Amino acid sequence: MAVPPVKIFFKYLLFSTLAVLLIGAATLLWLRYEFQRVQQADSVPDTWNQVSVRSLREDASRAAKCSRQYPHNKAWFGDLHVHTAASYDATSFGVSTTADQAYRFARGEPLTMHLRGDPPDYRPPVLRISAPLDFMAVTDHAEALAETRLCYSPGTAAYDSLVCGLYRGDVRVPIGDRLQSLVRLASLAIFGQDRSLRVCGDDGSQCRDRAIAVWQENQASAEAFNDFSENCEFTTFHAYEYSLANEAANLHRNVIFESATVPQAALSAKDAATPELLWQWLDTVCIAGHADCNVLAIPHNSNWSSGRMWYPYSNRDIPLQQQREQAALRARLEPLAEVMQVKGDSECRNGIASVLGAADEFCDFEKLRPASEAIADCGEEVSAGGMMLKGCASRYSYLRYALSAGLAEQQKLGVNPFQFGIVASTDTHIGAPAAVTEKGYQGSHGNDRDIQDRLLSKIEVPGDVATGSPVRYNPGGIAGIYASENSRSALFAAMQRRETFGTSGPRIEPRFFAGWTLREDVCQSAEYLADAYRNGVPMGANLPPAPAGAALRSPVFVASATRDPRDGGNLLQRIQIIKGWIDGDGQTHQAVFDIAGAPAGEASVDAQTCEVTGRGFSQLCASWQDPAFDPQLAAVYYARVLENPSCRWHHYDCLSLPEAERPQSCSDPDLPWQIQERAWTSPIWYSPAIP
Repeated sequence: MAVPPVKIFFKYLLFSTLAVLLIGAATLLWLRYEFQRVQQADSVPDTWNQVSVRSLREDASRAAKCSRQYPHNKAWFGDLHVHTAASYDATSFGVSTTADQAYRFARGEPLTMHLRGDPPDYRPPVLRISAPLDFMAVTDHAEALAETRLCYSPGTAAYDSLVCGLYRGDVRVPIGDRLQSLVRLASLAIFGQDRSLRVCGDDGSQCRDRAIAVWQENQASAEAFNDFSENCEFTTFHAYEYSLANEAANLHRNVIFESATVPQAALSAKDAATPELLWQWLDTVCIAGHADCNVLAIPHNSNWSSGRMWYPYSNRDIPLQQQREQAALRARLEPLAEVMQVKGDSECRNGIASVLGAADEFCDFEKLRPASEAIADCGEEVSAGGMMLKGCASRYSYLRYALSAGLAEQQKLGVNPFQFGIVASTDTHIGAPAAVTEKGYQGSHGNDRDIQDRLLSKIEVPGDVATGSPVRYNPGGIAGIYASENSRSALFAAMQRRETFGTSGPRIEPRFFAGWTLREDVCQSAEYLADAYRNGVPMGANLPPAPAGAALRSPVFVASATRDPRDGGNLLQRIQIIKGWIDGDGQTHQAVFDIAGAPAGEASVDAQTCEVTGRGFSQLCASWQDPAFDPQLAAVYYARVLENPSCRWHHYDCLSLPEAERPQSCSDPDLPWQIQERAWTSPIWYSPAIP
């Protein structure tokens, strides 16, 4: 008897459904196998405390004393935040720049922006730095030093894994070409603080062992390019980045070592789940563990931290003694903070309700979330999603308000964990340190080498890893250090005493002093610097108590600045002093004072030609006294120097395109087409004398 067609159909449907389910189940099992994780401990494993500390050089001492000495300290310019192809989020975008090439670029050699996968006949752009740097550190992410290398090493157990296939781009998902590099990034980023078992082995040891080798390659490059002669023309630092993120909130730090004597493994966020664990390890293994090892950490992108970067220890649900211990450890290990880099400005933000005082128009500078966006105030709570440009706005995400919070911590805990100086850097991911000019900017992540990709308003990394707005990124900043010579020891000592500054790119040289006996006409003195150092304290210092018998009036503050002397450098517009304090009710206050230069409107920039015209200054200097000075109230002060207006990088790009080819970002009213480049000094702190 023939089987009815209906039964045949249902039998076929049943078998087809079972086959699909079996294939689906097999696929899920395979994916689960390919994406297994090596679970990490909540505390630093004991093996990390046994890491050897040494120099890879037989003679780690300086060969010669610097021939050029500057008794009143010279401004040295550099970059302490540079990524090369050893960083997974650089290689995922095709970047192939080595540490050696990054150092050569810093010294003035051209850098060809070659990306993996470029067609043979493609002629990539060539970058050149406008003037060589004085110092630099390569800070590749410690979290995937091994994975990046293993995935490109045929014959390793990792090479044939799905994770590595995705990371190399050999395995492609069915989405547009523009997003393929983001899938490559996500293939490693989705593991967060864990590791891939298929790449790293059952216990993760394959990755830890290979990471040591890559870290030692970094050390070899740093030593090769450091100038050990008496000329002291270029200083390198051994460094890496610790890249912790909690609930898409950024807690990254750059770890900078003073000398060539360093731990021979780089502790990452995969093995130290909190910044406190990182500091404890650095303190135990490096500082206390070896007489020639010294180190500091520099937090960055607090604007992405959802209020977690500077959250007060006195607000944390831990015993008082632990609050004090952690605050003291941080104060010792983190004397600096990065105010700006390619992913935005972290100085301040308008519209945070818990900050009292008039709005500061210059706080709208280089914001990843539009300055016009109304964002709820986090208050005393931390948020999440900062790296996704989501969540509330916290004053604990910005350096200005963190400095004030530190004053309150000092009163509550007896230690100020947020007494930090200021630097800026690039965070370049193409190995191009200090490529910070607005005109000719080629992006910072490889995939934005193309003008249309740079001008994108929004792009999301798959897996909710992060949200970016390439057009809202910027060329980044530069770190400035005042030291008597350009050597590791002198520059590191200056960083520890916080005699540092940051700029948004220009080589502006700002000075800032305060003292009880400084003359108000010190700017007119032929011995300005000698007088300022003799009768006052420089940026980064605590103002000592007023001398006995002195009238309790405001100390004298002195700020000066010299314009960027390079070709194309803009003139200065003004110097401001910013004051922060906490009142008796625990509320945060800010005030901004213009002390030198010209007001807005005396210089302008042409929207069609980007030509700057009007009044400006090559040098500015002024003394100032706080009209609301209260000797019983702790306060913190820093100076900000503003250039005349100029065109932002994206406006140059938009002008270079025919109108019909200009993307929507070129006419976005929330994206300023002009900016005012700037410099920030480290603060000076005042505290009432203890009776």
